[in-house]
Amino acid sequence: MSYLEKLLEGVDSSAGSLQGVEWKTLGEVCIRTKGTKITASQMKVLHKENAPLKIFAGGKTVAFFDFDDIPEKDINREPSIIVKSRGNIEFEYYNKPFSHKNEMWSYYSKEENIDIKFIYYFLKVHESYFQNIASVMQMPQISIQVTEKFNIPIPPLSVQKEIVRILDTFTELTAELTAELTAELTARKQQYGFYLAEVLSFDEGEVEWKTLEEVALDFGRGKSKHRPRNDERLYGGNIPFIQTGDIRNSSHIIQRYTQTYSEFGLKQSKLWPEGTLCITIAANIAETSILGFDSCFPDSIIGFVANPKKTSSNYVEYLLSSMKLKLEEMGQGSAQSNINLGTFKNLKLPFPSLKEQERIVSILDKFDTLTNSISEGLPKEIELREKQYEYYRDLLLTFPKQEHQ
Repeated sequence: MSYLEKLLEGVDSSAGSLQGVEWKTLGEVCIRTKGTKITASQMKVLHKENAPLKIFAGGKTVAFFDFDDIPEKDINREPSIIVKSRGNIEFEYYNKPFSHKNEMWSYYSKEENIDIKFIYYFLKVHESYFQNIASVMQMPQISIQVTEKFNIPIPPLSVQKEIVRILDTFTELTAELTAELTAELTARKQQYGFYLAEVLSFDEGEVEWKTLEEVALDFGRGKSKHRPRNDERLYGGNIPFIQTGDIRNSSHIIQRYTQTYSEFGLKQSKLWPEGTLCITIAANIAETSILGFDSCFPDSIIGFVANPKKTSSNYVEYLLSSMKLKLEEMGQGSAQSNINLGTFKNLKLPFPSLKEQERIVSILDKFDTLTNSISEGLPKEIELREKQYEYYRDLLLTFPKQEHQ
């Protein structure tokens, strides 16, 4: 607040508000514009990728038209705030010619003491207020009256512009950093995939080729016999129950689970030991990960318990990961992608000596640790930068409210 107070040259303690800050309703300081009558099918037909006129619909739906496709009276050429009033309630700033579907509305201002982008940033800070109002409706939505009566602080124009300059700069830096970190994450994953395929490539005659069944102590589908599957008696105990989504969201080793079986659930299933390799065969094809604890899982997952005299779950997991695209292709062609146990029973895979397998696993474990560290670290860094931006944005847009606000 000290920075904001400096911008406003002190506090008028007798009035209980910052000097020079008026509060007015959005309807008082902005002009509301209607959209254009257009259907979803018309948006699809008239959409042209490089056309100059942007048309907003609900959510993230947009289309681009030529100017001749929309009546001139429905085109807004002023920098404006678009109100996304249904579903996920949001405000968006746009400073090029646009229109939108007529169940939405937008605001611009002709007032000399108003910077419309300042108003946008203030509304953005208070999106949760509008979202809470909308949440009581069956279809979340807000009314024109709700936005028109919302109170907005109006500091001097120079202050508005300085706040906008700071937030614009912060927005640009945050977006730039996010793009760089995302590109770094993508590059590391591609590098990992390259070395995974490289280290698991063998020349003909160099190794033995065997099926998973030939190198397993136990190999088969999980069990979930009881119907209906959503019977409440099956769940809520202390026995981990892994599902395909848990495998997709894990790395090399499954460390977390989202569901548990009761003793009743266990009786109609099968408990697989820690170290079992899990392979999805429905919904998410050929996702793999190794159990970090004893667990049950359904028949949409294959379990592989390695014979330690022939191989390890770690080696086979890396092997199948390197073949994921090939395995996914095998499951295409049906309404819901899936492969069966027979696919793996007939699949011949390369098995060098145990010593060579251990060497390969050691190399890939290091790469996996590095990649996962980056995979966890970079998204966290992006999240922290976004929170930092929101923190300073909120500070800059926190004004003492008048008693009627």
